[in-house]
Amino acid sequence: MTRIFVFPGQGSQARGMGKDLFDSFRDMEREADEILGYSIRTLCLDDPDGNLVRTQYTQPALYVVGAMAYRRRVEQLGDTPEFVAGHSLGEYNALFAAEAFSFTDGLKLVRQRGALMGNASGGGMAAVVGEDITNIREMLAEAGETTIDLANHNSPRQSVLAGPKEALERVAPYLESRKGVRVVPLNVRTAFHSRYMAPTKAEFGAYIAGFKLSPLMLPVISNLTALPYRDDEIAHNLVQQIDHPVRWVESIQYLLQEPEPTFEEIGQGTVLTKLIEEIRRVPLPVNIARRY
Repeated sequence: MTRIFVFPGQGSQARGMGKDLFDSFRDMEREADEILGYSIRTLCLDDPDGNLVRTQYTQPALYVVGAMAYRRRVEQLGDTPEFVAGHSLGEYNALFAAEAFSFTDGLKLVRQRGALMGNASGGGMAAVVGEDITNIREMLAEAGETTIDLANHNSPRQSVLAGPKEALERVAPYLESRKGVRVVPLNVRTAFHSRYMAPTKAEFGAYIAGFKLSPLMLPVISNLTALPYRDDEIAHNLVQQIDHPVRWVESIQYLLQEPEPTFEEIGQGTVLTKLIEEIRRVPLPVNIARRY
């Protein structure tokens, strides 16, 4: 059996998350409070000001809960997994698990990432449900929509588009003209994982350059390449991830080639578990790249 831990990203947050973790990991709570300048427990459990949906708060909250959940699960098992992967923000938890950086350095990176992404504006995102990614690309080309990017490939029949809101609204009826296709606007005001995040990527690149990153102790699957990280790619991949798509389907298909792959979602929610179930139902492509 190959044990694989996966960590969810933004969108999985919920008030009350981590309620069974904070009392057990007070050291991590204290460190988080010191770095963030507010009570992470209050944000996650009570969210009195409604900040949990704001990117600059969502990302640190999910990272902290994911890191605590990872420590708890490793303590329970008495061992680490064979592979780790994370969806977008969740990749930081995967890298923490692999000891690329300390809990506190990871939180500093996530805090800056969340702040930069939270300050970005313009554009939007929409999920396309019920169609495969090849047909979506073809339909966008047929519609002449050159300003929209594919931001996430989450499952064989669920992808996320990012771009100007007017373009997303314009193309939605065309996509929905295909039987069984639904387009669901997402409640964001920024086109994450698209070309429109290039300025944010540049700022984050300057910030991460000040951190020392360590060789990985576990294989981590990269959102950018859908392959295991090399030690010299950590900063580069995290920077590029900001304006490149999350290749979740390919990442899971890579891992499905391992002997008896067993996936376990660590952190808040079961979003990734459901996506992985969908990906498992589709036959693997004939030629999937292998790095090792």
